Amino acid sequence: MRSKATSFDIAHLAGVSQSTVSRALRDSPLVNQETKDKVKAIARELNYKVDKNASNLRQQQSRTIALLLFEDPTTDDSLINPFFLSMLGSITKASALAGYDLLISFQNMSDDWHAEFEDTNKADGIILLGYGDFVDYQNKLSQLEEQQTHFVRWGAADKDHPGVSIGCDNYQGGFDITQHLINLGRKNFAFIGGADKHAPEFQARYFGHRDAIKKAGLKINKNNQVEAISTENSGYEATKTLLANSTDVDAILCASDLIAIGAMQACQDSGLTIPNDISVVGYDNIPVSRFTNPALTTVAQNTSLAGELLVSSLLSLINGEDVAPKLMQVEVITRQSCGASAIDQA
Repeated sequence: MRSKATSFDIAHLAGVSQSTVSRALRDSPLVNQETKDKVKAIARELNYKVDKNASNLRQQQSRTIALLLFEDPTTDDSLINPFFLSMLGSITKASALAGYDLLISFQNMSDDWHAEFEDTNKADGIILLGYGDFVDYQNKLSQLEEQQTHFVRWGAADKDHPGVSIGCDNYQGGFDITQHLINLGRKNFAFIGGADKHAPEFQARYFGHRDAIKKAGLKINKNNQVEAISTENSGYEATKTLLANSTDVDAILCASDLIAIGAMQACQDSGLTIPNDISVVGYDNIPVSRFTNPALTTVAQNTSLAGELLVSSLLSLINGEDVAPKLMQVEVITRQSCGASAIDQA
């Protein structure tokens, strides 16, 4: 049985050193094009394949990215927020195009992320999706920074932890969708979701919502902001509490689509029709938002571009380049739950 060809075989036939073969197969600028072509032609004839594991070991790189998801409370066993599932395909594709494998796991499985991934050469860098309570999460980010781990995260920029963040303009999204409701004649608003530093993305959405109301000269009722985490059940319970204490609300802005789905059910169970009696809008444009009854007006974040930016930013960090946080624009997707007759834009 003929043994598998090696780089030494190619070097012998090409009349060059083994190190020149390695450089030629990596398209190193240190090797002239004529030699590259000769080496690659011989490699094809011998059906030679580069041993990625050996090459990565020599370069002290795994050519692997770790994607760590936060365990979210969900109605199924996935423990993954549906919004992040929309981003997963883009991250996978961008990693593959860059020649990297993708290792997917949960953040909560270990308190020692740097030792578990980059310090053991299991991954060259980390993408973080989700965080739970951001105040508690800051300690995790500090740990990663102290260990000089290459990482990027999806979410709001935080001045106390300037690690690279990729996110959307949550303030503008909250402002724009509230302005849309105001243009439809809605006057008495409620906000379902967190509005403090524990949930900075929700807080930015609330601030945009609040400022749109102020700009229109309408009254802000602070009692109409009710806390909720991003689950259908939390949205349902928070809306039931809201409706028990407020009878004049004609529009509810929810900090996420999952909250909005629960809020819609709570309104309907309370005898309200959507959108005739009350408008309900969400945020994220998860796939199911098109199929609620009525279809949910929401704010779309470009998950395809987000995945590409997360990967490209992380690879730049791995290569020692300076990388700045990136803020993406958002888009209001108008459907029937707000009372508009516009055609579904999704």
